[in-house]
Amino acid sequence: MIASAKPKSPMKAEKKNTKKMMRKKIQKVANGEPSVNRTNVPERVAGPLLEDLLSDLTQINNSMERAKRLFEWLIRPIPAQTFFRDTWEKKPIFVQRNKPDYYKGLFSTAEFDRILREEYVQYGVNLDVTSYTNGKRETHNPPGRARPFTVWDFYESGCSLRMLNPQAFSSTVWNVLSILQERFGSMAGANVYLTPAQTQGFAPHYDDIEAFIVQLEGKKHWRVYNPRSEDEVLPVLSSPNFKQADIGKPILDVVLEAGDLLYFPRGFIHQGNCLPDAHSLHITISSYQKNSWGDLLHKLVPAALEIAIEEDVDFRRGLPLDYLTYMGVQNSDKDDPRRGKFFSQIETLMKKLSNYAPVDAAVDQKARDFLHDCLPPVLTADELASSVQGAPARWEDGRVKGVGAQITTQTRVRILRAGCARLCSDGEAVHLYYTTNNSRVYHKEEPQSFEVKTEHTDAVEYLIHSYPDFVTVESLPCDSVQDRVGCSPYVSHIPPLVMEFML
Repeated sequence: MIASAKPKSPMKAEKKNTKKMMRKKIQKVANGEPSVNRTNVPERVAGPLLEDLLSDLTQINNSMERAKRLFEWLIRPIPAQTFFRDTWEKKPIFVQRNKPDYYKGLFSTAEFDRILREEYVQYGVNLDVTSYTNGKRETHNPPGRARPFTVWDFYESGCSLRMLNPQAFSSTVWNVLSILQERFGSMAGANVYLTPAQTQGFAPHYDDIEAFIVQLEGKKHWRVYNPRSEDEVLPVLSSPNFKQADIGKPILDVVLEAGDLLYFPRGFIHQGNCLPDAHSLHITISSYQKNSWGDLLHKLVPAALEIAIEEDVDFRRGLPLDYLTYMGVQNSDKDDPRRGKFFSQIETLMKKLSNYAPVDAAVDQKARDFLHDCLPPVLTADELASSVQGAPARWEDGRVKGVGAQITTQTRVRILRAGCARLCSDGEAVHLYYTTNNSRVYHKEEPQSFEVKTEHTDAVEYLIHSYPDFVTVESLPCDSVQDRVGCSPYVSHIPPLVMEFML
């Protein structure tokens, strides 16, 4: 048997230096240096209620601006620029508002009950029943549909309830997440947690997402802990459950009450328990799962290597005849000059590899994944009225009506939302990927796209880059007036809701 020997290599030097710096950073935090922001919000800057805000956002003609405003409201009074510079992916932050109604309307126990009664909720798919008692974490899901009688009996017995995808049942949660996903450039998801007084539903653990804990009702005691090592900073996967002895002392120990917010990055261990005098309802809004440089390189490096092998003879030259005699784990402790030469050649090829990296194509692969992850947009009244979805075509008085509208060179058009469609190429054809026919249930539908004809790619790109402005069909960059007008049946074949029309 071979122990986990680590090959010696000059390529490891930089990694060791980076790890050393990370150890110092984590040690600073462990020694009590500031790592958490605490913000108390004066009443005069507490911000509007959600219902009023969402109504105001419908009057904004730019979906990116809507996303910016909604995120500012979520973390108010912390400026978004300050948050992303100083806090995002770095440290927890606690916002205490002393305004119980701040998040009112986002979700409630009454909404939870309505969903159980009116929707088809399944254990393990839409709902988990959990407990954490005497250091033991358990899931108590029966098979099949979650009926109100059984669910509330579990709750009365001291179990926590976790709704896994409230956006599938709540139009408000759907609306909020569909707006925020444009701010993050990454899927925005959510879970709802309802916990009885004096109980805890989950063991200490860390997640692989950026988490915004939004307290809706009651209150909850939270403890947050630093990553245990540099290897757990911004982890790729969520952790298993930890024992209390594994996690050290918390860097943040607070009670969230309705209207408060707690944010922590992926990798920060956390646990929450209810106090004796109140239940807790909170929603965790999450994003940035599998959205790192490493995730992009997963797509980029194999493609770069394929191109390099095809185009550069150095990548096709044979390995040394005797390389197996001095390379590999069994030879890693050998003081053999051939090893240094081998590593030098690897470094040379790795440096050359970047010259063949199809970065834009790899980004397009990430974009396709993102658009597949996205929720469909919740249309404003204006968007509905000017899109195919709001067209007046109907059956009335025994015949079809409202289908006479024609697209002309003076028709003004635009993409429905900034993030709802994207041109991507696979090297052979160009496709327009879009979110508007996605399901509210994660990946229920296959990725939505269609092929764009070569003569129309410039026109579609022009539309995308013109957002949020409307442009006339006449202004589309086509070869001739006839071709521009010829785009009209083409435009009409763009899937419903991707376009807006001002006839």
